[in-house]
Amino acid sequence: MHLRHTIFHEPQATPRSTDSHHEHWVVEGLAMVCRVRAPSPSGKSSRAGFSLVPELLPTRPPSLSPHPGMAATLGLNHSSVSEFILVGFSTFPPHILPVFFLLFLLMYLFTLLGNLLIMATVWSERSLHTPMYLFLCALSISEILYTLTITPHLLADLLSSHCTIAFAACASQMFFSFTFGFTHSFLLTVMGYDRYVAICHPLHYNVLMSHQGFTCLVAWSWVGGSIMGLVVTTAIFHLTFCGPNEIHHFFCHVPPLVKLACGTDVPIVAQGVGLVCITALLGCFLLILLSYAFIVAAILKIPSAEGRHKAFSTCVSHLTVVVVHYGFASVIYLKPKAPQSLEGDTLMAITYTVLTPFLSPIIFSLRNKELKTAMKKTFLSRLYPQSS
Repeated sequence: MHLRHTIFHEPQATPRSTDSHHEHWVVEGLAMVCRVRAPSPSGKSSRAGFSLVPELLPTRPPSLSPHPGMAATLGLNHSSVSEFILVGFSTFPPHILPVFFLLFLLMYLFTLLGNLLIMATVWSERSLHTPMYLFLCALSISEILYTLTITPHLLADLLSSHCTIAFAACASQMFFSFTFGFTHSFLLTVMGYDRYVAICHPLHYNVLMSHQGFTCLVAWSWVGGSIMGLVVTTAIFHLTFCGPNEIHHFFCHVPPLVKLACGTDVPIVAQGVGLVCITALLGCFLLILLSYAFIVAAILKIPSAEGRHKAFSTCVSHLTVVVVHYGFASVIYLKPKAPQSLEGDTLMAITYTVLTPFLSPIIFSLRNKELKTAMKKTFLSRLYPQSS
């Protein structure tokens, strides 16, 4: 009874933080140093049936890092992704890639040239120093920066057999692409507001669209775009990337990156980022629709057909760009989640990242009569002085 009482009250050892590692090592050590001995030739067996083999004794202390199986059980991740592999165009036949490279290069150069031409025309013609064309210059700047973020890396990858991007470069590309992309959407929205004020409240236009008002609208568009880029990039790159590092896209975009992340918070982050982006884009689109609803109502009240045509002609180029911009965006981001090939997804993304910036300067140059006349006057007169 005294012995049982003593055993029952025997103090337990104080738990330590490394007990799990120590117990794991002890089990492995016993498995290494203990071996069942076969019966001796004399027919006598060992008392315990085990023998210690000195050469199998451990010669170094156990590692305190958890075993891979234990790390998986505890939910620990010690892998770090230093770069991503862009799968985008690697699934296409190799003989098509040079054709893509030449086509995308020409479209990229034309996009840069067209936007620079618009900016130079507005800058050189004092008659175009109005909010409408100054907004167009700001839109051209955001478009140049957006294509500069994606297209050069895309062209380099088309000529490379191993398309990779560093972790930090991937985060930077996502930040700047979202910043300039949302700035572009915000500028399209304030351009719609500018047309609304010009047609519906022409007497108050100089007050509402003064130099200070124009500067504030452009500044807030850039601030809003930067905030959106920072929020999205911070949310995505705070996730843990512990699986394969192959991005099924040609640039660092949210959906393919989310598929590479692991953890219980991935669905929440994905839904939050999607909700923020869709809310911002739909908000801009609804504001543009509201502006044009008032514009159409005001144009219909103009008695003469010539007056209606003149008023509507100032909105055609902007409205066309809005339709192209949001049309391609809705096809990509609001499409049903049906199974589709990687090649199909890549080509659809090209329409938004390469084709839309390519069409924008063409639309503004051809559909805006005043801008087209100023371009001819500014550049053709300098190239051919005798024709002027």
